[in-house]
Amino acid sequence: MKPTLQFRLSQHLTLTPQLQQAIRLLQLSTVELNQEIERLLAENPVLERAEGEADDDAADERAAAESAPRGGDAAERSRAEELPADYGTAWPRGDDEDDGDRAFSMPDTPTLRDHLVAQLGLLNLDLRDRALVGLLIDALDEDGYLTQNLEEIAALLPPEVDAGVDDLAIALRHLQYMEPVGVGGRTPGECLALQLRARHADGATGRLALAIAERHLELLAAHDYVRLRAATGAGDDELRAAQQLIRGLNPRPGAAFAKLEARYVIPDVIARKVKGAWRVALNAEAMPKLRIHRLYAQLAAGRANGSPGLGTQLQEARWLIKNVQQRFDTILRVAQAIVERQRHFLEHGDVAMRPMVLREIAEALGLHESTISRVTTQKYMATPRGTFELKYFFGSHVATDTGGAASGKAIRALIRQLVAAENARAPLSDARISQILAQQGIVVARRTVAKYREALQIRPTHQRKAL
Repeated sequence: MKPTLQFRLSQHLTLTPQLQQAIRLLQLSTVELNQEIERLLAENPVLERAEGEADDDAADERAAAESAPRGGDAAERSRAEELPADYGTAWPRGDDEDDGDRAFSMPDTPTLRDHLVAQLGLLNLDLRDRALVGLLIDALDEDGYLTQNLEEIAALLPPEVDAGVDDLAIALRHLQYMEPVGVGGRTPGECLALQLRARHADGATGRLALAIAERHLELLAAHDYVRLRAATGAGDDELRAAQQLIRGLNPRPGAAFAKLEARYVIPDVIARKVKGAWRVALNAEAMPKLRIHRLYAQLAAGRANGSPGLGTQLQEARWLIKNVQQRFDTILRVAQAIVERQRHFLEHGDVAMRPMVLREIAEALGLHESTISRVTTQKYMATPRGTFELKYFFGSHVATDTGGAASGKAIRALIRQLVAAENARAPLSDARISQILAQQGIVVARRTVAKYREALQIRPTHQRKAL
């Protein structure tokens, strides 16, 4: 085989570092964006946060940039010319607020263990019994339940303790007399029974409620009143009274002491109705305020005598400011397009949600579907109806008998309304809900209604039935 030379012409896409950064910033949430910016601020001394209005500084930085030598290759000059003229200004402009004054700290509430240990110190127990009760306290879960059986706990004790299951049972009784009432229960039935005994519910209703909590709680939870009547011999009136008594109890006595992790969502955009039209604006609190450090910009202007790495850091800082601005501009465009198509939802709620897919917004804005997917993931919009992720406004559609389409979210909202207005003694079946929707022109199969009902966490018909 003889060696030959061949020419081939092909096209391929090369992702420049600037484009890679723009794509990465676009898919980050607001919290992740701030973390990324903090990292870049620590690595690049040329970049800094704007502490306030910096028009004078920006003018100096622009003057330094304009006086910078135009050396370098054509590609470098081309990239520099693509940057906005006000690259050194604080973007976005606005008064910087003191976040320190608005810092929020969760109240220092005692844990369930601290609450129980404080009560243990008031009991007249010897050191051995006190240690056993403390051991059971440490074995409780966050709801106040003892999930391990006493045999397992006894097997973990060292031989020198000389304590068995009977000793742990006595310690458990001491624990179950503590507050909150119901703590130390091993099952939901035992937890509720402890609360009923503490209320001294000795009447007929109390005895029936205690019997249900101890032996028939699953039947009550499943609303299986036929078997519940057969098992207890009680009538509807007695069962109704016992049910009301049980509903007044707390099945999670330790939950009040659980440490709640506060999670905050910062909306990227805010939707408002202005003069009869819905408009979207960027949330100033979600946008980082960045600028080029004036001193380093001046040093880079005379970088012929300075460090060559400083020019690279200056270029990276310019890229970041431009990419952050482009990120929020894209979010704003997508959010405005969403609001224009979902204005009926903003005015009337979920029942007016129209079907919409990513491709519809992508074609309207001349963007790729992957870009719309990145923009709508973990980006939030504040509206008069609440704060929603941008993906919330997209959904599948169901055909109507008029040839149109209804949004899946609108159908779920209708199902929720129908169930909320139903007769509790004769709840609507999935087939009946399908018939009602068909009467309104929405063709939905019974199994589709069941799927939507389960997504709404609505129980089936037999479990919604009341006495």
